[in-house]
Amino acid sequence: MLCPFCGQGDTRVLDSRESSEGASIRRRRACESCKRRFTTYERVEELNPTVVKKDGRREIFDRDKLLLGLRKACEKRPVSAAQLEAAALAIERKMQEVGDKEVASSLVGQEAMAQLAALDQVAYVRFASVYRSFRDISEFMAELEELSQQELTKKAMEGKADEASAPAGGS
Repeated sequence: MLCPFCGQGDTRVLDSRESSEGASIRRRRACESCKRRFTTYERVEELNPTVVKKDGRREIFDRDKLLLGLRKACEKRPVSAAQLEAAALAIERKMQEVGDKEVASSLVGQEAMAQLAALDQVAYVRFASVYRSFRDISEFMAELEELSQQELTKKAMEGKADEASAPAGGS
């Protein structure tokens, strides 16, 4: 393994751990030349579908590109790297489960928005503003109103569930 700092190939593994889902192995490594430490991830290479872009171009599904977009949306937000990794893994698996050799980029974007909505609403809105290419503030406000309505519905449903699970008041 080449050191990302000095480029030397003389590195050693300090620690190996299986990820929480068992889908990858995290390795802590040290470079013998520059003495710096870094982390690598090892995972099974799976056949990912080709993503068909809006303009018709085709690209192989790139998990790292997806993760970069998720990270950008979550900058300065209380979302951990582990949560982002889990979201990217869930999206990647979903694309593989579709079973087609090609998937529309809109499907990847919709799944990314669903994952972000569950993690952080601000990150969701950031991603949606780029993904949906809002042309003006009214489109942006419409998305915020929809998100707000979904949150109110979710809270109302949680309240009903709490009432249903509460013991009957009688003694």
